[in-house]
Amino acid sequence: MILYLDTSALVKLYVAEDGSDVVRTAVGAADTVATSRVAYAETRAALAMAARMRRIDDADRATAASVFRAEWRLFSIVNVTQPLVEFAAELAETHGLRGFDAIHLASSVFLLQRTQEDVRFLAWDKALLKAAGETGLQANLR
Repeated sequence: MILYLDTSALVKLYVAEDGSDVVRTAVGAADTVATSRVAYAETRAALAMAARMRRIDDADRATAASVFRAEWRLFSIVNVTQPLVEFAAELAETHGLRGFDAIHLASSVFLLQRTQEDVRFLAWDKALLKAAGETGLQANLR
């Protein structure tokens, strides 16, 4: 089984917060963990924001960023291509999604089409999870 993590789920591997245990359990059960290339910048930005908002201190942010950089190579990465962003734009219009959410959803659908394997989609946004379910993905409703 391939587990696709959007950034809201991916961050939970590096910052202890509500749902971190759910993500860790799902990652442990997956054969492959995938995400979009855009998740790298999004995750680093989320870690910086967590420090600015004082949800984590600077030392924890630096440690989390370091571990994330080291583990990035372990993820199966879906590249952002012109066909993918065109599909993402359609998904955004159809489902009322934000841009990067639509890119994550399009990435997971492309992954499903490319591999023909069981792809589970994990996110912490109800609208995105609903859209994932409507596109035929198995979406974990946190």
